[in-house]
Amino acid sequence: MIFAWIKPLLPRSLFGRSLLILLFPVVLLQLIVGMVFIQRHFEKVTTQMTRPVAVELNYILERLDRLDDSDQEQAQALLDEYATPFGMTFRLDQDSVFSPYIRRYFYDLSGREMISALTENIDHDLSVDLTSDWRRVLLDIQTSKGVLSVSFTRDRVSATNPHQLLVLMIFASMLLTIISVLFLRNQIRPIRELARVSEAFGMGRTEEFRPAGAIEVRRAGYAFLTMRSRLERQIEQRTQMLSGVSHDLKTPLTRMKLSLAMMDESEEVTQLGRDINDMEEMLELFLDFARQDRVEATEQVNIEELLRDLVGNAARTGQNVELEFVAEPDRSRSILVRPTAIKRAVSNLLSNASKYADHCHVRAELRDLKLIIQVDDDGPGIPEDKREEALQPFVRLDPSRNQERAGVGLGLAITADIVRAHGGQLELRQSEELGGLRASITIPV
Repeated sequence: MIFAWIKPLLPRSLFGRSLLILLFPVVLLQLIVGMVFIQRHFEKVTTQMTRPVAVELNYILERLDRLDDSDQEQAQALLDEYATPFGMTFRLDQDSVFSPYIRRYFYDLSGREMISALTENIDHDLSVDLTSDWRRVLLDIQTSKGVLSVSFTRDRVSATNPHQLLVLMIFASMLLTIISVLFLRNQIRPIRELARVSEAFGMGRTEEFRPAGAIEVRRAGYAFLTMRSRLERQIEQRTQMLSGVSHDLKTPLTRMKLSLAMMDESEEVTQLGRDINDMEEMLELFLDFARQDRVEATEQVNIEELLRDLVGNAARTGQNVELEFVAEPDRSRSILVRPTAIKRAVSNLLSNASKYADHCHVRAELRDLKLIIQVDDDGPGIPEDKREEALQPFVRLDPSRNQERAGVGLGLAITADIVRAHGGQLELRQSEELGGLRASITIPV
């Protein structure tokens, strides 16, 4: 692509791109028209103003050439006579010579045209100095009487109006830029607000939003509110339905447990009791998966204390687990999350590690923009081609792990859903530290 090298230099935000689209053609047009006009104005006006000066100097030089070479006093008297009418100062350095030179700044456009007009209209060797005093023109002219030094004000040969035009253009451009920035900020603000609340909803937070701005932006805002309300109603209805199903099923299960408790101890009774407990655990897992913890409000939580409590509780139940917490210097440990959901997500990972491994290591790293929690174990792990499948609900990969372990395939699915609700991601890969499975949670903070 021809302009591919320009792309990294362009603004990435909508505000910056809109401002660039609006101002670039206007500023470019002003620069082109202004530079062309000013340059031609300098050239023509400066040339027209310099020619009369050249005529006056030629007249002085002609009068000097007519004088007798020995009459130096008459030559100086002639120069003094015409100094005031011509608005110049003259000094004659008799019987001297010089090497012609030109001194001007590279950006002095009018000086370039003035020098060109003087050299074209004066037949004598000429030196021009425009750098010693920017307000005056200093000339050295070789004559038959010696070197004639001439000085006159710069405004006699240079126009000042283009500078005023340039200042006016710059002022107008700045004024238009300020107006454009204020206008675009008001137009972009509703879009930024919509993006903010959409991102917050993706992280499980419902924040107040009122559509504003242009008609198209308002339509997008109302469509987002409608979609958000529909999703919240759907989640609430599903949670209520499964809560009712769970409640209805718990009642006969409770009766069955009471009936088993009144029976004599036997192998069959023990197995039935174990099956009833598994069914209750399944119901709780189904309900947890349906809730997805979206009803919980977010709050500031000290993530280090939360993780230490979880690891401490797991250690007290006999799990071989240790915690390593790393944070940037002066970084606050408090982040905005749903604490119960985070506890459930990490607890599910610790529970899986305790089922399939003997040792577990938890490493948490808190950075400026994200939280990373890694749970490593020394178990059999999960094959690479099965890791995506393992995150799906109701998928059991026990043949690759341990068939004697109970479960319904919801632990990792619930964890992945909780992490996604926080705007993060759950990844499964091989542990480089312990050789088993590494479950890595990444959440923006």
